Amino acid sequence: MKWLLRTFFRTLRLILTPVLLLLERLSAPMGLVRAPEAQADVDRQCGDLALYQFRSCPFCIKVRQEMRRLSLNIEKRDAQHDAAHREALLQGGGKPMVPCLRIRDEQGNSRWMYESGDIIEYLRGRFGH
Repeated sequence: MKWLLRTFFRTLRLILTPVLLLLERLSAPMGLVRAPEAQADVDRQCGDLALYQFRSCPFCIKVRQEMRRLSLNIEKRDAQHDAAHREALLQGGGKPMVPCLRIRDEQGNSRWMYESGDIIEYLRGRFGH
């Protein structure tokens, strides 16, 4: 019975993943347009951020859509298929849960933010108009 359930969910994931990724691409929002100097400053600030994510996670897709809307060039790290990123997420954040935004301050200290709603609120507060 356990084998059957596992097979069912793997098959479901194989079917839904391309659909989710296609919907993400088709519904991509227009990016915020900033003056070149302002965008360069935002890009510099984004260098201190990294999003740990799974490619087909609906909550990760939600965060990536907001990153597009705000025109943020935040590094995306695949914690599903890259063991080094998964381990960094576990060691730094304490849980292997995504999405997770790593925020590094000027002193090099890292803060790990989980929950898509919290991440989106943080990004809007820091980079929105």
